[in-house]
Amino acid sequence: MIALVAAAVFDLVLSNARVIDGTGAPWFRADVAVRGTRIAAIGDLHKARARRRIDLHGLALCPGFIDLLGQSEMEVLVDPRAESKIRQGITTELTGEGVSPAPMTPGWIKENEDFLRKFKLKVDWKDLTGYFRRLRKARPAMNLAILVGAAQVRGAVLGFDDVQPTPPQLERMKKLVAQAMDQGAFGLSTGLIYQPGSFAKTDEIVALAQVASARGGIYATHLRSEGKRILEALDEAFTIAQKAHIPVEIWHLKAGGRGQWGMMKDIIARIVAARAAGVDVTADVYPYIASANRLSANLPDWVHEGGTDAMVARLRDPALRPRILKEVHEEGFAPDDILLLSAVAPEARRYTGKRLSQAAREMGKPPDEALLDLVALDRGNVGVARFGMSEDDLQTALRASFVAMDTDFAARGIDGPFAAEGAHPRAFATTARILGRYARELKLFPVEEAVRRMTSLPARRIGLWDRGLVRAGFAADLVAFDPDRVADTATFEDPKRYPDGFELVVVNGKLVLEGGKRTRERPGMPLLHRPDAAAFGLRPAPGGPGDLRPRP
Repeated sequence: MIALVAAAVFDLVLSNARVIDGTGAPWFRADVAVRGTRIAAIGDLHKARARRRIDLHGLALCPGFIDLLGQSEMEVLVDPRAESKIRQGITTELTGEGVSPAPMTPGWIKENEDFLRKFKLKVDWKDLTGYFRRLRKARPAMNLAILVGAAQVRGAVLGFDDVQPTPPQLERMKKLVAQAMDQGAFGLSTGLIYQPGSFAKTDEIVALAQVASARGGIYATHLRSEGKRILEALDEAFTIAQKAHIPVEIWHLKAGGRGQWGMMKDIIARIVAARAAGVDVTADVYPYIASANRLSANLPDWVHEGGTDAMVARLRDPALRPRILKEVHEEGFAPDDILLLSAVAPEARRYTGKRLSQAAREMGKPPDEALLDLVALDRGNVGVARFGMSEDDLQTALRASFVAMDTDFAARGIDGPFAAEGAHPRAFATTARILGRYARELKLFPVEEAVRRMTSLPARRIGLWDRGLVRAGFAADLVAFDPDRVADTATFEDPKRYPDGFELVVVNGKLVLEGGKRTRERPGMPLLHRPDAAAFGLRPAPGGPGDLRPRP
């Protein structure tokens, strides 16, 4: 065996590395060889022949990080460099939060017309196969895995009104989920505070999740509430998991709103109890105390009914505004806790970088009136950060062994098409913040455990059976970083800053980051769901179900 390795010619050997293999086990010293798109050998390879050899001088080398909610499905078609992801070591992203690239209909194209027009993006696909064709043509720098959105399916069949499907309509929705799964989707997703997804009842979601379950998929959800009713929302997720016999992933777990601070212990206990009772549930977080979504999320569901044009008309209707303002107040919002991040309309962009309270003063209006006017002015596109979580709750969630990582933000760059767009610092620095602040400085867990949370844990969760570990035969997605220097530099005041400490990133065997600088390589690809490890020629090793190795 040694002679065979010595005689082999590798495309790349990364030597003298501290290998953190993704299992959570202690690091070990080794060389890692790549041939084509795969890891070919691990060990003492100083005598092996290689077309290129890079001495890592003791840097940590680990699997590429997997973002469990990335939001880049459209952005990578506009700017395929995906630089904010690559520069923090993210080599694969799971995306599709309730909405997804397919099924695509004229109604959904109209709902996205502001973004499509601004970035000159033409939708020329209807199903996932067509989207994947377009994605391959774009040649992204990272890999993308897609979930089919329950709201996307609902909008395609029912439109954007608050209606319930008839039995024939539900069958059409189920067929669209089945088609997406057969074309490579990894499961079903919901965003249950966003419309039209919020109009769905639990039974509708169960019916769609059963289709995904029958094809080996998962169910991932933005809960129906992350605030006052979060425990009820968790119970709904558990019910869906049990009735559909499907694993469930709780996206960006949080206790949102000051009134909920301190609840994370109860939330984690509720998940632990569900797991003990046989519910296959895990979660993920981004390591910040501010969330991000659109300002329009403050509006009641009925205001959104019918789509963007109908929403704007209601906001501008003098007869309806008092009712809207009353319900916004009843739900509660803190204008000092809302930071305006981005907008499409120039008239709205002048307020980005300011708190809603400050923008309201400059507009000469009360904050609630300013909220409605900004949403109408920018047709629902104003993006915001919401400072509604506590650091103690965040750390409680991070300590749970079943909690992985997400950025919940699309790929960006400090130059290129999105250079002028606002961002949350999580877009640029999530992995560095976990490795630097929470592992190295606060010592919530060892660096090996931090790596596991961002590699093998998410890989096994969604069924990426050939990624997430440094193993011979696995995909050559690799990251080299300096554990002593890795750090987030992005802030809310200056969010578009790449992190320190990442030196090298390999995607599918190609160097996309070398010496801390992006290369011209863009070797990413769509990853298509395969329901079991055997499909990849892999089988469980004696060490346990998470330890896979090539079949003989």
